[in-house]
Amino acid sequence: METVRVAFRDECGRLEEVMRGLTEADLERPTPCPPWAVRDLLAHVSTGAGRLVDMLAAPAPERAEVDAAGYFGAAKFTPEVDGARIDSARREARQLAGVPEVADGFARAWRAVDAAVAAQPPGRLVRTRHGDAMTLTEFLRTRVVEVGVHGLDLADALDRRPWLTATAAQVVADLLTNGRPVPDGLGWDPLTLVRKATGRAPLTDRERTLVDRSGFRWLSFGG
Repeated sequence: METVRVAFRDECGRLEEVMRGLTEADLERPTPCPPWAVRDLLAHVSTGAGRLVDMLAAPAPERAEVDAAGYFGAAKFTPEVDGARIDSARREARQLAGVPEVADGFARAWRAVDAAVAAQPPGRLVRTRHGDAMTLTEFLRTRVVEVGVHGLDLADALDRRPWLTATAAQVVADLLTNGRPVPDGLGWDPLTLVRKATGRAPLTDRERTLVDRSGFRWLSFGG
């Protein structure tokens, strides 16, 4: 839990810094997650980062049934689910006036989650909005994935170098590889692994062959 929690704090803190330096024009830039603009994607990330507060206020399930890799199953990204997620983010984004409000909202969301997580006993279980029963640690791992990977999308949209933190990159990379070393011959650092494995950078034919042989746990993302 502590490793994942540190990664969550590091990545959210870094994104907050980036958000506070944005201009109003930046919020309207298109992103690699169409039809979202930067404003919409930030609303989506803020909602996702803060989701644990309500989950921790609800009764805990009796046992865990899904891990972080299972949470990203393709069944969650049907056209209907994708459409609802896209529309929800756009509605939320329209309620945000400008950069200070966007940044302040994100700061409140992730800091409230960090405080709520700190107050939980070891082994706490939660139920997601999809109905999955998970350990708190595994669900927080999914939040690191969401903030970190969408941070790559935001960096692309803003024409900036990726700011993925080392702690978050390692958490996501470990999830993608199921904790195994990157196959010999790829030579990927954690950032490259995350970009390649989540479709943010293309695989060469040679890389695809090596990845297929390695049994990486690929995650599914909807927009």
